[in-house]
Amino acid sequence: MSIQYQSKLFGRTRKDINAEEVSINAQLLTRAGFVEKSMSGVFTFLPLGLRVIKKIENIIREELNNLGAQELLMPSFQSKEVWSKSGRWQDKVGGIMYQFKDSSGKDLGLAPSHEEMITDLVTRQVNSYKDLPLYVYQIQNKFRDEPRAKSGLLRGREFLMKDLYSFTATAAEKETFYQSVHDAYLRIFTRMGLRSFSVEASGGAMSKKYSHEFMVITQAGEDQTVFCEHCGWAQNIEISRLKKGDKCPKCSSILKQEKTVEAGNIFDQETIYTDAFKAKYIDQTGKEQSIHMAAFGIGISRAMGTIVEASHDERGIIWPDQVTPFNVHIVVLGDEPELLTAAKKLAEKLSTELDILFDDRDLSPGQKMYDADLIGIPIQIIVGKKNAPKVEFKIRSQKEAELITMTEAIERCQKYYVKKDIR
Repeated sequence: MSIQYQSKLFGRTRKDINAEEVSINAQLLTRAGFVEKSMSGVFTFLPLGLRVIKKIENIIREELNNLGAQELLMPSFQSKEVWSKSGRWQDKVGGIMYQFKDSSGKDLGLAPSHEEMITDLVTRQVNSYKDLPLYVYQIQNKFRDEPRAKSGLLRGREFLMKDLYSFTATAAEKETFYQSVHDAYLRIFTRMGLRSFSVEASGGAMSKKYSHEFMVITQAGEDQTVFCEHCGWAQNIEISRLKKGDKCPKCSSILKQEKTVEAGNIFDQETIYTDAFKAKYIDQTGKEQSIHMAAFGIGISRAMGTIVEASHDERGIIWPDQVTPFNVHIVVLGDEPELLTAAKKLAEKLSTELDILFDDRDLSPGQKMYDADLIGIPIQIIVGKKNAPKVEFKIRSQKEAELITMTEAIERCQKYYVKKDIR
């Protein structure tokens, strides 16, 4: 594992942020040095932020690889010819697709999603029933001309997304995989520290059938969801005939309604795209059949913003264990050589198993503690002359710190992260 000295960390904590940033996630992530806004709906991920992104990516990869999905990477540039086959070029995918001409006058677009490109690719790679089922995914930047890009990472014009596509010989095989991904998504969001639930929703421009959205309750949400706390039934109010106070259709408990943010979605796309692209396969009897398709998305940068919206207090971010940029934040209060030496020895011992952020900056104790709470790493160890040789051990989500020995601090850290996926 590693030690990152905070004096060398690119990306500083800030107090001066744009007054236009009204969302909690944008305010906290900017102030804490995780992101820097380039323009409306476009952010740079600084080293702290990128570490969180990589943690989220790895959780997703593990779950999808376990389902037999394979990772690939498709280009962002899209040709008019390919997108015209589905008809989505003509209306710019509901007005959100960036379209332009290159220097030769050729029409190009930036991908808001990749149904067209992956289906076009499948027509050249899949011929027989023996080539199916096929599950492929990518993690890549998407581009959408979003007119409401005022929610920080929750609604961007350029954003990082995982999109998974399934291609199966039959509708039954598609349904089986659809349910497997549905369950995997719930595990993914749980591992991210999010309490999520799936709701039925409209398929919109992505599918003629209904879709499932994975919602997280937060006041920053742009959706409204009616749900049952007792049995887990839920629906987006866009398609629901029920409302707050009605009885649950599944268990008759009283329904609640909350603002929610969509953290992921899955779509049964039937043969909409495969028929448009003539993506067929030859079955066991030699007959040509349509390939069945489904699409599954998780906004990775959006998930990062959702985590912050769902996990913070008045002092700053509180990172869940499995997505925290570092496992332990060692804060040195004082510049005495013996104090720094003792703190470095502690960091070295912990770094054999954990990632350590080491605050060695020449700042006041108050500023250091303010920044530690703002950044939000799960464990803080405060090394100061006042309590030496003991240290203050504090869980970020708790208010009180304990005074313990350095040996005890090491044991506490190891016990805290035991059997947890900390990488």
